[in-house]
Amino acid sequence: MSPDMNIFKKIADWFIGLGRVFRNELRLMTHDPAVLLFFLALPLAYPVVYTLIYNPEVVREIPVAVVDNSRTAASRDFVRKADASPSVQIYSYCSDMAEAKAQMAEGKVFGIMQIPGSYSRNLGLGVPAHVEFYCDMSLLIRYRAFVSALSDLQLEVISEVTGEKIDATGLESLADAGAMPVKSESNFLGDTEQGFASFVIPGIVILILQQSIILGMTVLGGTSRERRRRNGGIDPQEPSGVGVLATVWGKTLACTLIYVPMTIYITRFIPEMFNLPHYGEARDYLLFLMPLVLSSAFLGQTLCVFMKERESAFIVIVFTSVVFLFLSGLTWPRYAMNSLWTWVGNCTPAVWGVEGFIRINSNSATLFEVKTAYTALWILTGVYMLTACWATKYIDVRSRLDAGLTQQRIGRN
Repeated sequence: MSPDMNIFKKIADWFIGLGRVFRNELRLMTHDPAVLLFFLALPLAYPVVYTLIYNPEVVREIPVAVVDNSRTAASRDFVRKADASPSVQIYSYCSDMAEAKAQMAEGKVFGIMQIPGSYSRNLGLGVPAHVEFYCDMSLLIRYRAFVSALSDLQLEVISEVTGEKIDATGLESLADAGAMPVKSESNFLGDTEQGFASFVIPGIVILILQQSIILGMTVLGGTSRERRRRNGGIDPQEPSGVGVLATVWGKTLACTLIYVPMTIYITRFIPEMFNLPHYGEARDYLLFLMPLVLSSAFLGQTLCVFMKERESAFIVIVFTSVVFLFLSGLTWPRYAMNSLWTWVGNCTPAVWGVEGFIRINSNSATLFEVKTAYTALWILTGVYMLTACWATKYIDVRSRLDAGLTQQRIGRN
């Protein structure tokens, strides 16, 4: 046989082996309840559950107690304006702070507004009038709602008082022009509802993709290790005579086939179902997420080195979900992290996936505009493909050595 024909035969054998691994891995995936749980039930159910928990997206009508020591028309007007805010509901008027604190301790109110006796007099004298507000900090989203509502209320009162002063001087032209020389207006790009679900769910679904892939792959790897221990270091469920690279790619393609519809469901239909932001082109974010799925599958095969039993996946992988959530930058900016955690985040596919997907999905960025994250994902794909090949080879050699040592001990006994 000529050298050229020999090369073509090797290439054909490689693809045949890859196909055998691909078919076998699909069979294993579809017949393992734990893998089906991670590959299908988890990505199907988790986005729905999380979004339902976070709906309605914003907190409204938070009960507040008022301690009005001024008891004037100005203070009552201030309280009425606060009650008109969508975030604040005046629950009760209290005679003193002790009564208001008791209501907060009982969980009846989550904020206390104390108006000092000098409030109306200070407004009349033109000196700063203070209103004290005490907030329950057990939930940050309530604090955010209070700050936003009180800031808007402060600007409204300042505008009215300034307008009255200008009008009292007889400068009608200035009064008609408006009390505030500079007006503020907020435009929330990518989250027009200012909702918590619109903010966090686009990032959470990417973490779900990565974690479910890794969990499924590590469960399969741990199960294979168990079979090897029972069969002299050989897994009888795996095709024989297939190279390492074909094995790794066959498993990855089987995982990818399952996750193509899962990815479309998570990134397209979940936002449609719950009216979440989805401004980007589907073509852009689906192409962007392809290396995320591949790198996560390769990373899962790499982590199989630590999986001696199928249950090991729960111990080694599940606890990292919270870690990856923080590393993604959703709850704390990545630029404020120290170099160690920044480096760990750079090695995590979901971190780059969250950054790029949110920009595409919520801010209509193109694939070119997220080229840094996209390139990083392809680099991780290549790196973890190499580590997956090493892990696959190491597991095979180590399992055979351990089986040989076990047989030698049995022979001595």
